Amino acid sequence: MSPIEDIAGKIGIGEQWLECYGKYKAKVDLGYLGDNKNADGKLILVTAITPTPAGEGKTTTAIGLADGLRKIGKNAAAALREPSLGPVFGIKGGACGGGYAQIVPMEDINLHFTGDMHAITSANNLLCALIDNHIQQGNVLGIDPRRIQIKRCLDMNDRALRNCIIGLGGKVNGVPREDHFQITVASEIMAILCLADDLVDLKARLGRILVAYTYDGKPVFASDVEAVGAMTALLKDAINPNLVQTLENTPAIIHGGPFANIAHGCNSVRATKLALKLGDYAITEAGFGSDLGAEKFFDIKCRYAGLKPSCTVIVATIRALKYNGGVPKTELTAENTEALRKGIVNLGAHIENMRKYGVPAVVAINHFYTDTEAEIAIVCEYCEKMGAKVAFSDVFLKGGEGGIELANAVIDTINENEGKTNFAPIYDEKLSIKEKLNIIVREIYRADGVSYTTGAEKAIKEIEAIGFDKLPVCVAKTQYSLSDDPTKLGCPKNFTITVRDVKLSAGAGFVVALTGDIMTMPGLPKVPAANKIDVSADGEISGLF
Repeated sequence: MSPIEDIAGKIGIGEQWLECYGKYKAKVDLGYLGDNKNADGKLILVTAITPTPAGEGKTTTAIGLADGLRKIGKNAAAALREPSLGPVFGIKGGACGGGYAQIVPMEDINLHFTGDMHAITSANNLLCALIDNHIQQGNVLGIDPRRIQIKRCLDMNDRALRNCIIGLGGKVNGVPREDHFQITVASEIMAILCLADDLVDLKARLGRILVAYTYDGKPVFASDVEAVGAMTALLKDAINPNLVQTLENTPAIIHGGPFANIAHGCNSVRATKLALKLGDYAITEAGFGSDLGAEKFFDIKCRYAGLKPSCTVIVATIRALKYNGGVPKTELTAENTEALRKGIVNLGAHIENMRKYGVPAVVAINHFYTDTEAEIAIVCEYCEKMGAKVAFSDVFLKGGEGGIELANAVIDTINENEGKTNFAPIYDEKLSIKEKLNIIVREIYRADGVSYTTGAEKAIKEIEAIGFDKLPVCVAKTQYSLSDDPTKLGCPKNFTITVRDVKLSAGAGFVVALTGDIMTMPGLPKVPAANKIDVSADGEISGLF
C-alpha cells in the first residue's frame, strides 16, 4: 500500500482536503467537490445476474475493471459501498473484493473503518431515544406508542432483536411498548446519508423522517421531536467520503452501504460524484442483480443526483448460470451444456433490463478454471445473439492484467454509443404508488401483476393522505430470484408479486414496498463466519474474508 497522501496527491486531492485515519485511509472534505472544476468522467455501473450460492464476483469484477482500465493507460477510480458487519460475521463475508482484485486495508474496511456505520447507528438510536423520552415526559405531541414508525438499529445480524418489548421495570423506566430492530444498512438514515448532497440537505432530509403518528392520526416527523441538530452533529464527519486504494494503488472511494434487497443498494451520491472528478472513468456498483441494485441505481439514485451512466457491466459466471438451469451447487464444476442453455435465460433477462434504461451493456464472465470450451462457446453465442459484447475476466487471479479484456470491451462500447445513449428512468415518479410498482414488477421482474395485502392497501392510503406518494419506489425483495419466491430460478413466468406492507422513507425520498418474507434484520447462519475469525498475539487478523 502507498501512503494515502500519495494516492490523493496523484489524483489532485491536496492534503488540505484530507482527514487521515492512520496511514492508509482518509476522509475527503465535502468542500473538495465544490472546489474541483474538472469535467466529469464516464460513469460505469457494475451489476450482475441473479445471485446464487456459487457467487458471481460483482465487487471483485468492479475493482479489477478499475485496475484494468489503469493498466491500459486510462485514468480510473472506483466508487463502492462500505461493508456491513452483518455479512462479515454472517455468511456472505466482507465487501472488499477478492484475490488480486481487492480494496485495502481489507481488515480495517470490513471492520470499523472510519466509523461511518457507528455514526449512523448512533444517530438512528438517538432519534428513537428522544421519541421514547418525549412520550415519558408528558407526550405533548400526542404520539401513539402503537404507531411509531422508526425502528432501532444495530450493524449486526441479530434475529432475537427483530421484535422486543421495551420500557419494562416500572414508571421510571419508560412507557412499555413493542419495539423492533433492523440492521443499520436498512435504516432510513443510511439511505439519507447516501442521497444527501451536503450538510444542509442532510439536515433537511433528517427533519423529514416520519417517526410516528399521533392518537388522532396526524404524522410526526423527526423535526417535531427536535432531533435534527444532534443527529447531524453525529453525522458531520460520516457524510465525507472515504479514500482508500486497490492492491494496484488505484484510488477507491468507499462510502455508504445500504443493502439492495432491503434498501436502495448504492453507495453515496457524493462518493460517485467525487470519483467522476478524479479520472476519465468512474466505476461503481449496485447490490445484487439488475432487478434490485441496478433498478434502484437508475430509478432512485440517478434520478436524484442527475447522473447519466455511459455503460453497464453485467457480471455472470458459467457456474451460476448452470445453477439457474437446475444444477446443484455440489455439481457445478462438471460440464453441463444442457443446464447452461436452460439457465442462461437469466442472463438474457438482465441484459434486457439494462436496455430498458437506454444504457448499453457489456457482459463480464467471471472466469473459473472449470469453465469448458463448449460452455464458453454457448455463452459467447448467446451474447452475440442478444447483441451484447462479452468479455472474460480473470481479475481474481491476475488483478488488473486479468481485467484488460473487459476494460477494452467497456471502452469500445462507450465509444460506439457516444451521443446515442439516452438514459431515462423507467417510470415517472408523479404516477401513483401502484402505477409505479406495476411498471417495476412487469418490466423488470416480468411478473403478471401485483397483489396487495389489506395492511399494504391501508399503508398506501395513509401515505397518499399526507402527500408523500409522488416519490420513487424502493422494493424490498429476495435477491435470489427475479420473482418474490427465492426458489424460482432462471427467468420465471406466470407469477404475481405480493406486497405485504408499504413504508414511507420521506427523508430518503422514496416509498419502500416490502414483498415476500424479506426481513430488515437478517439472522446468522448455523455456522457463522465469526466462528473462524481470530487474532494472533501480534495483532494479525485471520479468517476474515
